[in-house]
Amino acid sequence: MRWNGRTLFALVLVSMMASSLLTLAVVNSNAAAVGQTAMASSNGLFAIGNGQEYPKEFAKLKDAYEIIKGRYVHNVESDQLVQGAIQGMISSLDDPYSDYMDAKAAEEFNSSLHSSFQGIGAEVSMQNGRVTVVSPIKGSPAELAGIRPNDVIISVNGESLDGLDLQKAVLKIRGPKGSKATLKIARPGVSEPLTLVVTRDDIPIETVHVTSFTKNNKKIGRIEISQFASETAKDFGTELAKLEKEGIQGLIIDVRGNPGGYLTAVKHIGEMLVPNKGVIVKIAYGDKADKQDEIRSTAVKKKPYPIILLADNGSASASEILAGALRDSAGYKIIGEKTFGKGTVQDTVEMDDKSQIKLTIAKWLTPKGEWIHEKGIQPDIKVEQPEYFKAAQLPADKVLSFDMNSTDVKNLQLILTGLKYTPVRTDGYFDAKTVDAVKRFQTAKKLPVTGKVDAATAKALQDQLITVLREPANDAQLQKALEVISTQK
Repeated sequence: MRWNGRTLFALVLVSMMASSLLTLAVVNSNAAAVGQTAMASSNGLFAIGNGQEYPKEFAKLKDAYEIIKGRYVHNVESDQLVQGAIQGMISSLDDPYSDYMDAKAAEEFNSSLHSSFQGIGAEVSMQNGRVTVVSPIKGSPAELAGIRPNDVIISVNGESLDGLDLQKAVLKIRGPKGSKATLKIARPGVSEPLTLVVTRDDIPIETVHVTSFTKNNKKIGRIEISQFASETAKDFGTELAKLEKEGIQGLIIDVRGNPGGYLTAVKHIGEMLVPNKGVIVKIAYGDKADKQDEIRSTAVKKKPYPIILLADNGSASASEILAGALRDSAGYKIIGEKTFGKGTVQDTVEMDDKSQIKLTIAKWLTPKGEWIHEKGIQPDIKVEQPEYFKAAQLPADKVLSFDMNSTDVKNLQLILTGLKYTPVRTDGYFDAKTVDAVKRFQTAKKLPVTGKVDAATAKALQDQLITVLREPANDAQLQKALEVISTQK
């Protein structure tokens, strides 16, 4: 069973996968020949010439097909109608996680599962008819440009995404390395649309990153998991063994901004961390939760050091499974923010022409039986990052100057605050103190001291902010985790 992060992962790179929990039967769309006579039967089916029976509702579909083919003013390819019918059935489910991919999109999707791809590095879903960001991949062009979870992409390079299905929208967002995607973004809580320019790049599958810290004379390891890809569990195990050999006295697992991945990766990582053969995740089928499967750990002993998990609202799907397993079955704490809230399972079935249907077939529950869908998992210790962590990219196509009042100016003031050039005001009005803060920054960077933010100043501000964001000392959630774990035994 293939378990997807939450949408089409042609944009990002991994889908969530589970071992064969369910097999779906798919009707071959080529089985019925055009023009054959349909015959109703007494058992609620109808036959098409060759005697093969289909549900009686298919007779209406066949009639619509023949009316369009026979009477529509323009010639229309049969394949186009079949593709449209499938897409229409999937759309009628009103499920952002069920999807249909034609052969080309499916090929791109599959190729992105085990290699790098080129794009902006963000997972998107179709929610309420709008292309919505689930999470940018940590370190990706999307994250560096300031894209955040729940951002709605309105247009790409001036082309509106309204009315497009997810596949067509993604094709506009993706592109070759080095090309630019100018995205108009609607952000919850922000009155004006934002314009962000993202330079597309190779998005590799390097999912495990390790750092070490010393706090209160204790050596603490941190393993960041950016996605759960095919090699993630193996890499995690290798790096964990190295940290244990170095004598760590605590471990922080960081899944912030992790949009999901293979269930098998979560299972294998859970087996390393969840003691007493505890439950990692439960799978429930149908509307009733009485039919469930459990995935359990094979580990017996608990690790001899404390563990904390870092999560935020970009932690989704597989990340939430790991969070639930560590909390419910191992008693470890979660620090950060509420997770995204994606608790459904998708199965991907390939059709004869290599197209694929991705369909929600189950929901997953935490070990204690909680369905976190659209609710997320609340942290044990809530810690929000400083406001400047939420600053968006500054525009490169206009100059910000005194007496302006806009969302762009508000972002400028957040950035200046994060860089310690405190402008006092942060409400979006470009006052004299903001001018002074800009001048001080320009002086420090040996830029023309104008008090105005042109393209050169905007880039310098953005580059300096990225440096600040990457500094562990400025990461409030990480620092809290280090503080808490260093006091545990």
